[in-house]
Amino acid sequence: MRIIGGQYGGIRLNPPTNLPVRPTTDIAKEALFNILQNRLDFDELNCLDLFAGTGNISFELASRYAASVESVDLHFKCVQYITDTAKKMNISTIKAKKADVFKYIQTAKGKFDFIFADPPYDIPKLPQLAHLILDSVLLDKEGLLIIEHPSTREMDPHPNFIEKRKYGYSSFSFYTI
Repeated sequence: MRIIGGQYGGIRLNPPTNLPVRPTTDIAKEALFNILQNRLDFDELNCLDLFAGTGNISFELASRYAASVESVDLHFKCVQYITDTAKKMNISTIKAKKADVFKYIQTAKGKFDFIFADPPYDIPKLPQLAHLILDSVLLDKEGLLIIEHPSTREMDPHPNFIEKRKYGYSSFSFYTI
C-alpha cells in the first residue's frame, strides 16, 4: 500500500498485519483520485474519512494538501496507527478519532467538503449509509460523498446519487448536494 500522488507520492504505508481492515487497493485508489483530481481543489478541502482503517485515503488526501482530514474508526489500533504515522511523517492536517461511525455521524458538528466512507463490506446498514450520512448534514453544500462498497451489493436509491464506478470487486458510489 502506497501513497499515489502529491507531496508524499510513492511513500509506502506499512500498517501492522493484525489490523481489522480491508484497505482500498492501489489500483482502485489511483483510479478514484484520477477522477477526483478533475473535480476537486484539494488544498481547500475539509475532509472526513469514515471507517478510516489504515488511513490509506486520509494520507492520500493530506499528500494532496487537503486543509484538514478527520479520520474516524472504531478500532483503537487503527486510530493509533494513523496518529503515529501522521506524526512520523510530520503531517499536522490529519486528526484521527476513535468512534463508532454510526454514532459519530449523528452527533458530529461541522461541515465537510469531501466525505469518503469505506465500511466493512458485510455491515447490515451498508445499503442505507448514504441516507444516514446525507441526513446528518455533515456534507457541505456542493460537497462530495463517496462510499466504497462491494460491486455485488447495491446501495439504496438516493436522490443525491450521481454515479457509480466499478473496479473489480469494489465500487464507488458518488453523491452530492
